[in-house]
Parts: sequence; C-alpha cells; structure tokens
Amino acid sequence: MAQPRSSFVNIYLIDGTYELFRHYYALPSARDKEGREVAAVRGVLGSVLGMIKAGASHLAVATDHVIESFRNDLWPEYKTSEGVEPELLAQFPLLEEVLTAAGVVVWPMVEFEADDALAAAAKLASASKRVEQVVICTPDKDLAQCVSGSRVVQLNRRTRVTFDEAAIVKKFGVSPASIPDYLGLVGDSADGYPGLTGWGAKSAAAVLAKFGHLEKIPKDCREWRVNAMNASALAATLSRDWDQAILFRRLATLRTDIPLFDDVEQLKWNGPTAQFDELAGRLDAAKTVASTKPKGTRVKAARSAVND
Repeated sequence: MAQPRSSFVNIYLIDGTYELFRHYYALPSARDKEGREVAAVRGVLGSVLGMIKAGASHLAVATDHVIESFRNDLWPEYKTSEGVEPELLAQFPLLEEVLTAAGVVVWPMVEFEADDALAAAAKLASASKRVEQVVICTPDKDLAQCVSGSRVVQLNRRTRVTFDEAAIVKKFGVSPASIPDYLGLVGDSADGYPGLTGWGAKSAAAVLAKFGHLEKIPKDCREWRVNAMNASALAATLSRDWDQAILFRRLATLRTDIPLFDDVEQLKWNGPTAQFDELAGRLDAAKTVASTKPKGTRVKAARSAVND
C-alpha cells in the first residue's frame, strides 16, 4: 500500500559555515554586553528560524567548528583559518550553541568539513522512503556531486536558485558524478587547490562529458574527438601531472560515510529548549554599531513568529 502524500517530508541541510560568512560580511556590526561581535550569529539564527516558520519541519545545520580538516594533511595549501577575521571565527561556537538551544540539529565538524556532513546527511536522508526531497542549502560547487534527479537538489538561498541534476549538467557541462573529476582538473580556488595548468572549465567539461572520469580519458588525444582547444597540450599535462589530478579529485570528493543520524525523524524540529529565550534575548539586546553595510533582520521578529 502506497504511503499517503502527507507522510512524506522534505529535509533541509544547511551550510552553517557559508551562512555565517555571508551574514558576517552583509550585516552591520552588533556587540553584546560583553563586547563580543554577534551580528552574524544573529543573522543566521533569524534566517534559520525563518525557514522553520515557512514550513521546514526537518532540518540540520553543519558547521566547520575547526576550519582545518584531514584534507590539510593531503595538501598543505588547502584552505585554513589563516586570514579569517578573529571576530568571525569566534562566532562559530556561539552559533552552534544558539542553534542547539533553538532546537535545531547541529553538526560541528572537526576532522571532516561541513561539506562532508552535508554530503553524508544527503545520502542518509535520500535512502529513507519517507523523504520526498533533500534540499542542500549551499552554493558551494563541490556539493553539486550530491545532486540526484530532482530528489536531492542544491539551493542557493541568497539567489533563491535551485539546481536539480539537469541544472547541474547545464551549469557545469558534466553530471554530478563527474564533479570531483571536473574539480580535479580545473581546481577550486575557494578550497586552495589549483587544478592542472591549461585545463579550464570548457575543456574539462568537454572531455568529462564524454568520458565521465579521469581514468576513462584516453592518453592519446586523437581518441577524444571532442571540442577542446590544444588537446595535445592538455593530454600531455594530464599525463605529466596525473598524480596531482588524482589528489585534487580526492580533495574534491566529499565523504559520505559519516554516521550522523539513524532516522530522519531525529532531524525534526520540536521547538526551542528552555535555554533558548535567554540566549536569544542576549542577541536581541546586542547594540548595533553604525555601519555603511545594509541592515540585517533582527532575531526578535523571527523568534516571536516561531514561538507563536
């Protein structure tokens, strides 16, 4: 017997690191009575509570509790916390504390990255027959590898654009399964690895759209028969820098074997905890510092709406 449609749920997986960075640079400064910068936390909390108010019943937030991960051991130039504003880094523990108090599931990652948690959660959630759709809320291109049909999609909450599998193929020129190979060739400046010399988005897409994975690319470019400029030079580079291409693909491949939850009902929002009002009150009482940046949404309105 088929399940009634009302029993299906959508799962929202939120990139807390991206959201904290986004709000930090978009909102005017605000400090609590101890002088701590809290504007970004206030913004992310209001945004997540807004999602709940709009109907997101099952959700979780992944954060980079520590920016460095196992990938730094593989590639020393991989992204680190160096150069990140101290007042931004200091808000990660507070964000995790406040969201947990709000009753939201939070995954603070240390050995792995927030992106790994999102990928692992998407795989776990999509395996449940109760899940109608998994929405990965981040613009990070490495998460495109997790998109599957229209059941697992990627949402850029800033632009409000949703990417299903067809949209990923249109954007990158390759299927989600080839995204790690694609990034292995073109690199990812946001994560700190360069890709291979000469391999750009168009050439990588043209070759991988036909062959799918690095191992399937013929060493002889005359066998490619694709529209790629300087194919002989690209083939020579791939042959010479093969080990780097494999390493960069490994950096781009998200881990999906992290045991985050056993049942999607563990992601259901059941209301804030007893500690939430006190923490949210401290954020609401924070004084906004004059700034030329656009003003953000305050927590108070979102909190009141959710508690109604």
